[in-house]
Amino acid sequence: MEIIHKYFKDLTETQIQQFSKLQELYEDWNLKINVVSRKDIDELYLRHVLHSLGIAKVMQFKPGASVMDVGTGGGFPGIPLAILFPETQFYLVDSIGKKIKVVNEVVEGLGIENVKTTHGRVEDVKETYDFIVSRAVAQMETFVRWTKGKITKKQNHELKNGILYLKGGDLTEELQKYTSATIYNLSDFFEEAFFETKKVVHLPMKFKN
Repeated sequence: MEIIHKYFKDLTETQIQQFSKLQELYEDWNLKINVVSRKDIDELYLRHVLHSLGIAKVMQFKPGASVMDVGTGGGFPGIPLAILFPETQFYLVDSIGKKIKVVNEVVEGLGIENVKTTHGRVEDVKETYDFIVSRAVAQMETFVRWTKGKITKKQNHELKNGILYLKGGDLTEELQKYTSATIYNLSDFFEEAFFETKKVVHLPMKFKN
């Protein structure tokens, strides 16, 4: 938990309590349904929670904004972001039912009220959102295809509506055709070695009038 405090100093008492409970909740649920690797459970705050919050170093979601987390797995990046932005609505989607079960239990255990979940494929989601977040669930081209038509046109943030994608490694080839993409190195925000190759990619959606 100290590592969250290190980079996010203005947390409310509620947020501190919610972040603090994450370890216990995930350890407990991971024994029943394995959603996080054993090694990662020991470094949950570094590898999952702080990594998820890398998006918050790039984007401050406004109250009333809507964000969909595609392929949320055990709830990352959606749950840490929902704790940090309690007035933003988060919709967590995953095609694997047991993962959504864990997410629902963690959300309930933390008393988070700004998260809804869906067990299903993102292609079947009918609503639109200001931003779509995810953590390297597919190549960008595939991800763009999955999420086509899911981003709302009305702009409320300085960053244009679109995708905020947590990725690692060399993205030159993968992003070649996406000339409007901006890459943010998480090593600019976090000093731990884990973040040396980690990035947030912002891909604004183009709209045809």
